[in-house]
Amino acid sequence: MKLDRAFILSFAAPLMILMSIIGLISSKQSKKIFYLPLGLTGVFVILEKNISRKLNRQKLLKKIKSYKKN
Repeated sequence: MKLDRAFILSFAAPLMILMSIIGLISSKQSKKIFYLPLGLTGVFVILEKNISRKLNRQKLLKKIKSYKKN
């Protein structure tokens, strides 16, 4: 069974967030700041994908409506 590359990469952002949470909980107080960028990057990757998907759907809907008018 061949796995799709996009399917495997879809787990990257949640794993980044999970690693950040585990690092924040288990590390010493002075080292907690190092896990913050990892978690923020994971959150921004998820948000960016969500926004781009929404914009692509809107563009597709506009194309469908323009063909429907003709």
